[in-house]
Amino acid sequence: MYADGTYIVVPATNAQSRRAEFDHVAEWAQRNNLKLNRSKSVEIIFEDRRRKPLTQYLPTLTDIQRVTQIKILGITVTNHLSISEHVPVRDVICKCRRSLYAIKLSRSHGTCMCNDALKHTYRTVVLAKLLYVSPAWWGFATSSDKQHIKAFVRRGVRLCLYGDCDPTPTQRVEDADKSLFKRIRYNKQHVLQ
Repeated sequence: MYADGTYIVVPATNAQSRRAEFDHVAEWAQRNNLKLNRSKSVEIIFEDRRRKPLTQYLPTLTDIQRVTQIKILGITVTNHLSISEHVPVRDVICKCRRSLYAIKLSRSHGTCMCNDALKHTYRTVVLAKLLYVSPAWWGFATSSDKQHIKAFVRRGVRLCLYGDCDPTPTQRVEDADKSLFKRIRYNKQHVLQ
């Protein structure tokens, strides 16, 4: 049996209890026939750039590596609560370029896919990858990051894979946001009834 993705959040006021909290989770895992993989356990200390860094005051835990960025539910978050490492400017745009290249290649080789199928593939593969969990990170993205995303989508427009009248990345994120909160409200109403 495996349990994946356990996070311990300790506020700075209780920073001395980090070891006790970690040991408590290890005991819980053992009682439930699970094994805590200490080699995969990491510590990240979230800091405010405007204040003195807390890391110089806290000693590192002996068997846990301290990192400056961590992947939480597929999103890379830095110790300054920045998601600039995740935002599609780097890795995700590179992956989307590969997918876009595959679509262009299949078009140039005259595969049996018609233009509508290629457009659908672009939306479901490339745009979905590009804007994955965007309601969670869009508000943290810099204007430069958003410009890179918009430029990538404009490339799809130039290749006739995405319509000029289709929603912009910002509109798609806003629609996803509205849809998310609509579902949350709907679920709350059903739970209360």
